[in-house]
Amino acid sequence: MITDKNFTPEFFTITYLVEEDEDGVRLDQFLGKYNPSFSREELKRRIKGGVVEILDRPGKHKPTTKLRTGDRLTMTLHKTTHEDEYWNGEQLVLELIPKIIFEDDDLIVISKPPYMATHPTGKHLFNCATVHFGNIHNKTIHSIHRLDRETSGVLLLGKSPKTAQDLTPLFEEGLVRKAYFFMAKISGNYEGNPEFSCDLRMGTESTGMDRVYIHAYENDDTRGKSAETDFKVLFTNNGYALGLAFPKTGRQHQIRVHAKAKGLPLVGDKLYLGSYKMFQGFKDLYASKEDHDLMELPRHALHAVAIYFDYKGEKRLFNAALPKDFLPWIKDKFEIKDDELESRIEVELKNYFK
Repeated sequence: MITDKNFTPEFFTITYLVEEDEDGVRLDQFLGKYNPSFSREELKRRIKGGVVEILDRPGKHKPTTKLRTGDRLTMTLHKTTHEDEYWNGEQLVLELIPKIIFEDDDLIVISKPPYMATHPTGKHLFNCATVHFGNIHNKTIHSIHRLDRETSGVLLLGKSPKTAQDLTPLFEEGLVRKAYFFMAKISGNYEGNPEFSCDLRMGTESTGMDRVYIHAYENDDTRGKSAETDFKVLFTNNGYALGLAFPKTGRQHQIRVHAKAKGLPLVGDKLYLGSYKMFQGFKDLYASKEDHDLMELPRHALHAVAIYFDYKGEKRLFNAALPKDFLPWIKDKFEIKDDELESRIEVELKNYFK
């Protein structure tokens, strides 16, 4: 079992304890059990590279080394290049410092930059919101909910387990209201209504790597889970739309899937404007020029612009300004004055959350 995790901006150390039912297990098999995002070959390379230490058993170890009950071991992962992001063959300059919207003794509300993970997961261990603030406060910071890495915007973090335990159920019980800003391409099945809802069920059709792709189903279909999103289109121009989405449920990829189903696939969405194959092409850095031209932006154009909930007996609305990486695209596609879009969003949020 995992007994400790130590995060810093430059390395991540995990400490494990071998339990009775793991006695005699090979080292690479043991680590694979707790690190499913790493392939067996990758774990073997790490073991041979000396990043795994069995305490009280000095020296380098082999992937085939047999573990014994009570063994304690550590694996240290150093920050390398695997969290770098590329667009058209050039490395993106990432924003690494979140803006603090609100902070008190219990809660931190931030505007999460794009490509920052909410918390360490898989291969994304260093550019994470909880790690960033954990290093600042020198203690564990807890994620209360999450945003996809590419999605920017309002994110809540707890300074204690109690804060997370108190606030997380609000999301699970539908007591937190959220708003997202999106930029979309208009497709043939968009009906042109400025306000509409989508309640198509959602689910995956695979247990393999392509399970990341979520499908939409009609309500009389038994597949998937129920989901509902309200949409408001604010501006349209030359085949593009800017709008707000208000999810009433919290399914994975909900806004992106519902937007596509209603004829508004998000700009930069490699899965739903593109396909699973295209998503893999960008992930493995072999996407074509045509793929880049279709996407237009390095990430899907979704930003958590506001969140509204009861905090310490008071209704609170927290807003995050539009991200800087969206602004040049908006200026290029829409004839909107600098403050016109922000003002329109502010009015719509006040009306929706009143």
